[in-house]
Amino acid sequence: MRFHFSLSRPALALAAACTLACAAAPASATAILFIGNSFTYGDPAGAAPTVQNYRPNTVTDLNGTGIGGVPALFKAFTEQAGLHYDVSLETSPGKGVDWHYINKLGTIAKPFDTVLLQSYSTLDASKPGDPATLIKYSGLLAQAFHDQNPNVDVRLTSTWSRADQTYKPGGAWYGKPIEQMALDVRAGYDKADQASNLISDVIPVGEAWNRAFASGLADVNPFDNTVTGIDLWAPDAYHASSYGYYLEALTIFGNVTGLDPRSLGANEYVARDLGIDPKIAASLQSLAAAQLQAEVPEPSMALTFASMGGLMLLARRRRQASRASSVK
Repeated sequence: MRFHFSLSRPALALAAACTLACAAAPASATAILFIGNSFTYGDPAGAAPTVQNYRPNTVTDLNGTGIGGVPALFKAFTEQAGLHYDVSLETSPGKGVDWHYINKLGTIAKPFDTVLLQSYSTLDASKPGDPATLIKYSGLLAQAFHDQNPNVDVRLTSTWSRADQTYKPGGAWYGKPIEQMALDVRAGYDKADQASNLISDVIPVGEAWNRAFASGLADVNPFDNTVTGIDLWAPDAYHASSYGYYLEALTIFGNVTGLDPRSLGANEYVARDLGIDPKIAASLQSLAAAQLQAEVPEPSMALTFASMGGLMLLARRRRQASRASSVK
């Protein structure tokens, strides 16, 4: 299946030019940094083999703790796609972007090409749903990375609904549909994106999870003693299982590279290493692709995902330029 978009002839020509230019460019590595907490590095609870321990020798853990995590899954996807990425990560459990700015700026402020920021799961630990801290510190981090490399591409990774926050009394989203927390978190990340002309995009991981719930592939409630699909959560109903982290990595891969996650194929080796059945792997790839497609408006004309990547990059550059002129 191809994705469809409504484009003028000049835009189509530009898309083709972007695709050809990318194909002709020398194969130089893109330096990418993942910043986050256990939602990025992978929590070991109930997962064997653990995502946290996945191929740590393929990535650079700036904290020296030997973590592979979602960055290592992403690295493996790019290798299978024939892409060249130097992948680094700086993560700490239970922290938001404010902590990384205050405590780790000297470690992370380097001239990276791409930086992904993932903050606390409820946006603010003491005020769930409040994006103020995310808005302030993602902007400060974006500026710090821009100072190191004016062409850096900074993106935000919007995370999933926590079952413990939804189904347990006292949870900040108690009594609401399971999808709502992810939507509220996404709204907060969108506000942070809109507040800084140096942030280019929000990666819709939580909404990819919502699609897994809506499709019937994933169980929506781990507390009701019924199993209606795969469990995206770890046994704590908080962190992700291997399935959940795999879906996260697929969504990041498609967003960052502009490639269709389905191009990896059902038999790609990350799924095999994590013990994910090829049919489920293919379904998760399709869900990630569908969510990424939904991020691009007005579908009507066929383009490959590679061309879409070029157009999305152009759109982001234009948006950044417009924001920059508006704040002068």
